[in-house]
Amino acid sequence: IEIGSNSINAKSISALVTPSVVSISVKTTTGGGTGSGSIYKSSSSTSYIITNNHVVEAAATSGTIKVEFADGEEIAATIVGRDRMYDIAVLQVKKGNLPAIALGDSSKVSVGDEVLAIGSPLGLDHTVTSGIVSSLNRAVVTSGASATSTQSYVDAIQTDAAINPGNSGGALIDTRGNLIGINTAIFSNNGGSMGIGFAIPVNLAKQVMESIVGNGSVTRGW
Repeated sequence: IEIGSNSINAKSISALVTPSVVSISVKTTTGGGTGSGSIYKSSSSTSYIITNNHVVEAAATSGTIKVEFADGEEIAATIVGRDRMYDIAVLQVKKGNLPAIALGDSSKVSVGDEVLAIGSPLGLDHTVTSGIVSSLNRAVVTSGASATSTQSYVDAIQTDAAINPGNSGGALIDTRGNLIGINTAIFSNNGGSMGIGFAIPVNLAKQVMESIVGNGSVTRGW
């Protein structure tokens, strides 16, 4: 990877980042779903995974969550904490020494920057798509897992990298192979990619993640 270049090397970055991106499978008594996530931190025995709240909230009170790694291994996961407002959740798995994803700086992202989206759209694990940052500071409101719940994303990153159902919680990567956003929502008339996707900026997500890992929840001033 050529550091400092604004030209993305999709092959090299995919090989670098894919081991840090996971597929997430949720099963409940009423059904289930799939999503994506990224390895945020890892110690010798435990690892934390960042994803969207709407990917796992159906299993918050009952059900099971499994995480599948790039090598095909599946392991049970538990929810450390969730934040509905920013649609962020942190999972924990009892497996250590995993490759944590490198965090970028979303405040330095510009319109026109090349990006990759990595996740499991439609259950197709570790799919890589490419595009650019189409716009910044988009206020996006989407429905959550229940018909009455909503989440609002402040200053979302808009991208034309193909994002489909199942990409939620996956990684938006810059030309250096760093995580700059959590792929979260699409604008679509048919349920599939129309080239308008949105990601939670990593700087915002990092604040939420650190609060969840440190305290189990997120607190805010009012």
